[in-house]
Amino acid sequence: MTHRATLIPGDGIGPEITDAALRVLDATGVDLAWERVDAGELALERHGTVLPEELFASVRRTRVALKGPVATPIGGGHRSVNVTIRQTLGLYACLRPVRSLPGVIAPGRDVDLVIVRENTEGLYSGIEHRVVPGVVEGLKVVTAAASERIARFAFDYARSHGRREVTAVHKANIMKLSDGLFLEETRRVREEHPDIAYRELIVDNCAMQLVRRPQDFDVLVMSNLYGDILSDLCAGLVGGLGVVPGANIGDTLAVFEPVHGTAPDIAGKGWANPTALLLSAALLLDHLGEAEAAAALRRGLERVLADGAVRTRDLGGEASTEDFAATVAAAVRNA
Repeated sequence: MTHRATLIPGDGIGPEITDAALRVLDATGVDLAWERVDAGELALERHGTVLPEELFASVRRTRVALKGPVATPIGGGHRSVNVTIRQTLGLYACLRPVRSLPGVIAPGRDVDLVIVRENTEGLYSGIEHRVVPGVVEGLKVVTAAASERIARFAFDYARSHGRREVTAVHKANIMKLSDGLFLEETRRVREEHPDIAYRELIVDNCAMQLVRRPQDFDVLVMSNLYGDILSDLCAGLVGGLGVVPGANIGDTLAVFEPVHGTAPDIAGKGWANPTALLLSAALLLDHLGEAEAAAALRRGLERVLADGAVRTRDLGGEASTEDFAATVAAAVRNA
């Protein structure tokens, strides 16, 4: 069976790591037909916009995309490409599995948790305006519909993946109405899943507990900004953003991408670590129903990381992006 998919190489190291991912995906034997589209700085140069309409049209056609990192200016310039893609395509659930990898030195041990982050509203949406000079107001919009939807996604994910517990992360002790509404909807969904354990944690306490004992967590569900912060914290526990995958999922569409940035300082040097995108590609394979291929990709990658003979610079080695990908591809074929 041929799967059509959209490829968005992105900026900086994006084209290098997407080429690496394609090489490893080819080794799985899954037949993927790619539609390559531009986004970010390259799209601005070629099309006069960071997000050409063809990108959205392609994802709507194929229903699935693999995306490299895309740059967004800080404090000015165009609006976040990532946020716009998620909102335009209705990708309301951000899924970030965080797991310890063999051979990767990291502060946390035996970490195996999943962040489920609401993608479409809350403070992270960037709804801001200047009231008067020197005063800016940002709006935190929380709705029952979006809260119920992300809670249902988290519990359904836990049940379908054999997970034991869902933790709702909030700040309802202070934001009693907005985070209170989020908790109300999550509790209501929880009643439909008596087989899944449930607890609630205030976000600052959750951050501390994650550092102290990340092994105590399973699936965590939360609003947009909390998810953005805590998912990076969790990535730090297992070795950093370069080894953690990500997915943004809606009712009918999904975009899979690493959670790290474009690393312009090393772009074009062949130093980039493609691990995060490879793991994102494994999530894509799972989504397409190619579970055996996804498992083979993960086994091959973990075998190379555990062996340690071929490592990129960020992991203490000297291997190029291309050499690392070639080694993983060979391991996948033998997985």
